Amino acid sequence: MYLTDREQQIVALLRRDPLIGSAAIAEQLATTRSAVNVHLSNLSKKGVILGRGYLLGEQPGVVVIGGANIDVKARSTAPAALQTSNPGHGSMTPGGVGRNVAENLARLGTRTHLIAALGRDALGDNLLAQTAASGVRTEFIQRTERPTGTYTAILDSNGELIVAVADMAATDDLGPDHLSQARDIIATAGLLVLDGNLAPATLDHARDLADAAQVRTILEPVSVPKAKVLRAAIRADRPLYAVTPNRDELAALSDLPTRTDRQLRLAADSLHRQGVDHVWVRLGARGSLLSSASTGVTSLPAIPTTVEDVTGAGDSMLAAFCHALLEGQDPVDAARYGHAAAALTIASPHTVRPDLTPRMVRATLTPIS
Repeated sequence: MYLTDREQQIVALLRRDPLIGSAAIAEQLATTRSAVNVHLSNLSKKGVILGRGYLLGEQPGVVVIGGANIDVKARSTAPAALQTSNPGHGSMTPGGVGRNVAENLARLGTRTHLIAALGRDALGDNLLAQTAASGVRTEFIQRTERPTGTYTAILDSNGELIVAVADMAATDDLGPDHLSQARDIIATAGLLVLDGNLAPATLDHARDLADAAQVRTILEPVSVPKAKVLRAAIRADRPLYAVTPNRDELAALSDLPTRTDRQLRLAADSLHRQGVDHVWVRLGARGSLLSSASTGVTSLPAIPTTVEDVTGAGDSMLAAFCHALLEGQDPVDAARYGHAAAALTIASPHTVRPDLTPRMVRATLTPIS
């Protein structure tokens, strides 16, 4: 992490006295209070100090760059009949893969910055306010003239997804220049999470910033069409810490079949040869398969749960995986932790479970007998 000489001096004073005020800092450094306030603001943007009281952020956080939108969900009250009207109920809630991952991380207690694009409209205002209220740092969210994105999902009576349509055009306005404004928080992150909604130039620039600071990067493909575009981004000269596809997304990323377990492993091996350390394949009710270049393949069962709504399960799974990695868990245990968070989310009607806590996840992972 790069800090100016003056910033290093201020951090040293804060370590000695976290309750010191800006006037006292200015006096000790023989400068002005306004100059100190500028440095404190910069230290906050870099993630070195957190909130009021100048609490120092000792543990690296996560930067998530990707989609943020409004989820519009309609669920049939009976098994859905295609090509006709079905009785049911609908809802509008905050969504977007990147945004959902960020909120789950914040609710688990991980310091999280979200870099995304929202429209200058009422939906964007509401989405920004609710995301910030969940604990996500939002100062690098860009406002654009395009409408705030929407994700419209149709669910069957059992909560399974029938079809979804995503309008993520606003995310196209998130460009390399905007990411450069956040280079300091990217450089000091413990993990960088990129979702497949990003334009190729934006994704490449984010990886450049992370690579320069040796920050581990995780790529979430989002969907099969997005994964096909991302295939060119997976190259041996651009290593990735992890990719987190489902079975069909893995086929799109590798250009190989993935119908059988053997085919899954061969497809994961092909990504290892292209510089991916960990390939974590989500298999729905079967659980997941974690293939690691150095330690081999581990099959992980799903944790039994009551299905209320599957929307957002993968997002919570990835967020919990990242949270556990920053806590020092190895990838296999982190993936198990992710399964527990996914089970809690599936049992909830919410895309991001608002009462999610590490204690809940641990209790689901090791239930009391």
